[in-house]
Amino acid sequence: MLSSAATQWVAAAVFLAAAPVFAQQKPSGLPGQYPNKPIRVIVPASPGGGTDIVSRIVALRLSERWGSAVIIENRGSAVGGIIGMDIASKATPDGYTLLAVSASAVLNAALVNKTAYDQRVAFVPIVQLTTQPYLLAVPSSLPAQSVAELVALAKAKPGALNYGSAGNGTMSHLGGELFNSLAGVDIAHIPYKGTGPALTDLLGGQVQFLFAGGISVMPQTKTGRLRVLGHSGLARTRLLPNVPTISESGLPGFELNGWYGWLAPAGTPPAIVQALNREVVQILRAPDMLEKFAGDGSEPAPGTPEQLRELFNRDIDKWTKLFARMKVKL
Repeated sequence: MLSSAATQWVAAAVFLAAAPVFAQQKPSGLPGQYPNKPIRVIVPASPGGGTDIVSRIVALRLSERWGSAVIIENRGSAVGGIIGMDIASKATPDGYTLLAVSASAVLNAALVNKTAYDQRVAFVPIVQLTTQPYLLAVPSSLPAQSVAELVALAKAKPGALNYGSAGNGTMSHLGGELFNSLAGVDIAHIPYKGTGPALTDLLGGQVQFLFAGGISVMPQTKTGRLRVLGHSGLARTRLLPNVPTISESGLPGFELNGWYGWLAPAGTPPAIVQALNREVVQILRAPDMLEKFAGDGSEPAPGTPEQLRELFNRDIDKWTKLFARMKVKL
């Protein structure tokens, strides 16, 4: 579900994609005539989740800078976004098809889905967009005011609680299973086709908690419909100073951090990758972007393509080993 601010960004992006783009001269340093037609960014998730919202914000700003439409194409599916990733992997590597991913999407493909390619070599990294802890959110109607009270409720009513996720193998699934393991409870997992649908059922009370990025959750806390019990970092964040960590709330060692980024199909010319990285990094460093993301609990994380590749590979290795040790069935 989109916040009012995010809805405005979506509407603006749709308008920009549909209308001719009249902008100042393109920045210097772009390779050849690139871009001379619309760029599409495939989001392998339903509208309303963090990957979608963050990508729309950056895409609109990139459109304005380059005078060429950057269009978001949602490709959510019942198999954790693998359809969108497959489409992007097979696209012509010319810089006109990009892939927006989250830590969840990367892990989903690595842990759950059997693909005909190795995603570590099927894509080239462009840039990390943001970093953020995950928030443990519950409906305001749930009689749990803290992590400790949620654990006590689960133990007092075995089998009565469910948690939602954006899909099997996603970070929200990992968070729920890590919670079960450290708390010694058995709360049932209900996978959805992305954060948006899971958030809708959380608001409706069909599931009792959800791990999600602040950009998805925080607007609903402001309306009083959701309550945040804690966040998944190991230390309190300046963006959410009054929200305790789950680790300090009775589950020592609990850690789950997320990120969003953009990739391109393997074979995309390095000059185009560098041009995209350079422009998006400048966008992310703008003071107004810091403020925009801060309002939803995330921070811009501009860096090099190589840094995103290291993060990508490290997350796959870490969580593959942890899931095997926890004996989680996917």
